[in-house]
Amino acid sequence: MTSIGSDDRGWLRTMPAEAGRDALPSRAGHRVLSARRLSDLVQGRPPGVTGSQWTSASRASFDFVVYAADTGRPIVAVEIGAVPSAGSAEQRVERLKDAVSAAAGLPVLRIGSPTLRAADHGRRLVEYVIDARAYAAGGAGSTAAGPEPAPVGFRDILGRLPDGRTGPVNDLGALTRAAAVEAYVAGQVADPIVRGLHVRWVDGPAQGWSWVQVRPDACLIERVSVTEHRFSCGIDAARLAEDLAAVAVGDRLRENAVADLLPRAEWTAQIVALSQRRHELVGGFAFDHLCAD
Repeated sequence: MTSIGSDDRGWLRTMPAEAGRDALPSRAGHRVLSARRLSDLVQGRPPGVTGSQWTSASRASFDFVVYAADTGRPIVAVEIGAVPSAGSAEQRVERLKDAVSAAAGLPVLRIGSPTLRAADHGRRLVEYVIDARAYAAGGAGSTAAGPEPAPVGFRDILGRLPDGRTGPVNDLGALTRAAAVEAYVAGQVADPIVRGLHVRWVDGPAQGWSWVQVRPDACLIERVSVTEHRFSCGIDAARLAEDLAAVAVGDRLRENAVADLLPRAEWTAQIVALSQRRHELVGGFAFDHLCAD
């Protein structure tokens, strides 16, 4: 699988030979290192970046970096965690990292979530994206008109689920869906169904929501954003965001962290408000059936 981005001018560093010993096991022709500073990835200040920007951004780090095993070239830098609040120092650092990464041609994948963390979810997420990209690349055929996509998307491959049913084996939210049924049987939630929706903003990230009705009038809701800079996850980023939101719901159910519930009527009103912004969304809004309480 070829990398996305360009290091033709030599701004990106290859993976150090000694670092390879500490990398996760090779997967689909890739190696993964954790906790890499931007200065470990970019050699020197790229054009268009001021000295002050470089000084501030070069000390910042990414949670994971995926490298091509054969060439050592960085494929993507990955960050997982809470979205910085507007105007915060964290947001300024994030923007500086994005500016330097763009100038150097470093692809970036950012997962925004108040619940998901690199230490707990990062390795599985990175491996999932590697597998999805490998499947998309290997499953594509070709015709006289050009390449064709894989006939069945990675997310939709059917197989045996943990609860014994047949379903999409690459649905990251499958364990949460099984846990919600168990919680319903135990009387911990009012409805066993894990619901969700996803959108992609025209000039912004993909976003996904997932929720479960803990009480008849209140829901446990998680939202995740997926931002791809010069990168493709191999699956639809908005669906990935929804599945990751389901993972976050499952974490809270297992930890019985069901505080901060949102009234069901208020959540329905928020969905209606989202539907009214369909002109700002790629492909519009496909979840009008959720707008009725």
